[in-house]
Amino acid sequence: MNTTEPFEPDFAKGGGIIPAVAQCHRTGRVLMLAYMNEEAWRTTLSSGRAVYFSRSRNRLWHKGEESGHVQQVHAIYLDCDRDTILLQVEQVGGAACHEGFPSCFFRRRQPDGSAQVIEEQVFDPAKVYRG
Repeated sequence: MNTTEPFEPDFAKGGGIIPAVAQCHRTGRVLMLAYMNEEAWRTTLSSGRAVYFSRSRNRLWHKGEESGHVQQVHAIYLDCDRDTILLQVEQVGGAACHEGFPSCFFRRRQPDGSAQVIEEQVFDPAKVYRG
């Protein structure tokens, strides 16, 4: 069923910035959570690659701009309130996480409260990020 309503996020709900979840288009695995503003949304749509808004740097962040591990967008979804974006992506280079893991969710909480690393590191961040 197609609708005539616009397929646009409601950035006003988040004060101009809303969550964006990146998910592997093949496996459904959640790779990371980031944020988008309207400029990041438009750039993602026009480029076909994931572009986010970095809250810490207060600027657009082209995923993979330093590491080369870009995200090719395969599909885009909005939640029912249009205030969360879901990107189904192909993660080029095998690592979405800046710590070198396939997913940013590579630690699992254990019953004793400790963390267990549940993935293999794909790259050494010290060799990829300089400065």
